[in-house]
Amino acid sequence: MKRFLAFSLAIIMLFALCACTGGGNGGKIATNDPLTKDDVIDITITSHPSWPYLEDWKVWEYIEEGTGVTLNVTCFPGTDAGTKYPLMFAARDTLSDVVSFTYKPDTEKYVMQGALVALDDMAEYMPNYKAWVESLSEDEYENVVKTRKSADGKIYYAPVSGRERSQNVRAWLYRKDIFDKHGLETPKTFDELYEVCKKLKALYPDAYPLCMRQSFSNLDVSGASWKPYWCTGFYYDYNAEKWCYGATEETMRDVLNFYIKMVDEKLIPSDFMTINNTTWQELITTDRGFIMPEYQTRIDFFNSLARPNNPEFDLHAMVPPVADPEYGVAMVNRYNVDPTGLTITNTGDEESMANAAKFVDWFYSDEGSLRTSWGKEGETYEIVDGEKRFILDEAGTQANTLYGFGTYGSFLRMDPDAILAFESSDIAETRDMVLEHTMPYANPNITLAFNEEEQKVVDEYQTAITNYAQEMLTKFVLKQEPISGFDAFVENLNSMNLDKLLAAYESAYARVK
Repeated sequence: MKRFLAFSLAIIMLFALCACTGGGNGGKIATNDPLTKDDVIDITITSHPSWPYLEDWKVWEYIEEGTGVTLNVTCFPGTDAGTKYPLMFAARDTLSDVVSFTYKPDTEKYVMQGALVALDDMAEYMPNYKAWVESLSEDEYENVVKTRKSADGKIYYAPVSGRERSQNVRAWLYRKDIFDKHGLETPKTFDELYEVCKKLKALYPDAYPLCMRQSFSNLDVSGASWKPYWCTGFYYDYNAEKWCYGATEETMRDVLNFYIKMVDEKLIPSDFMTINNTTWQELITTDRGFIMPEYQTRIDFFNSLARPNNPEFDLHAMVPPVADPEYGVAMVNRYNVDPTGLTITNTGDEESMANAAKFVDWFYSDEGSLRTSWGKEGETYEIVDGEKRFILDEAGTQANTLYGFGTYGSFLRMDPDAILAFESSDIAETRDMVLEHTMPYANPNITLAFNEEEQKVVDEYQTAITNYAQEMLTKFVLKQEPISGFDAFVENLNSMNLDKLLAAYESAYARVK
């Protein structure tokens, strides 16, 4: 810890010195002149495995044309960001002007180090951003802009909008063709879920009808079925207006008992806590897995994967079942909050930082929104019956893969209609139903910014608490520990200074509440 603090202090001093002296590249004075091809913007992004970065994507061409700059893109695989980014920020002389992140908490350490520039401090260079913020409704401002604030009340992580109806949407999915074939009804309660799983097990003895993955993540997706906003870890109870730790609640015992029963009767894979994607996908595509809480986009993924061999294959969304009839709701917890964004770095060069602000600002303009959402008429989209439609290749490749729209670092303000145009008719058929059965608010732990004192508490206690909780919950489900030990487990968690950690969450959230 001391070594980390010393390193952080050195970085803070370095960036403070740069800001005071004007830093590298000659320390030129900033102006409000338009950007030109002589202005080079270095941007660092990460690449998603589902749509690996391509240098010749049309979206980069349109960004250069729209902003006027010469763009220099550096791309890392997303899996390397944890090691590459700290090294990049430690070397000021090679620091990019703009850096793309995929998760707000990852930016906060660089805010504390003074390595990022607040959008609030660059207002004179960002008129489009200002106009866009002022155009938002109160709810939009609360959900899109206010959640981007750091501990000092400023915004360093440029807000993103337009993908809320598609990005990270979760749903309960089921094999509609199998249910139709056997005259089965979709379950409305977890009791009915258990019964329909038993019927499916009788029909398909080698199957695990409830076929989940990602351990606690997908338990959390269905948390609202037990209690609104509930999850296994830290969550904000909007009804009670307080922070909670789900693993210590009586709801957790009920959840464990249900999944212990499902494992015992082989209605769910016994290794669902650790199952790898390859094995899980094989179960789904070979009629051995039929129901799951998942990303809604998995509908397209599995339908396209399975239909060449099984044309009847039809993964569909259903209304979530209710687990606890007294407290639960037919909803999934909300995850459709866009976690991505751009940051302006403190390179110490006044002109470069101003140019970076102008560059980021363009994304919030009407032109920026159109070009990064649809591209150009006649090149990437056409007007059909008064509506925009993407021009696709013969294979029907999606626009994000074909042109780069909606990929990391290429957008901030997107047209929602463009995002929905990425989707298939299979998803569109139940999209509105899925969103109607999604909780109104997301868990704010994905955007929460701790100040220095709060972060010390988090650093001291959170890892130990989280690791212990996940280890014990897994042992309970696998019957490596008897469920009779649940009360002792809760006592142990409370003895690990959980109250101090919850207080840090309450304090941090109070600043943006």
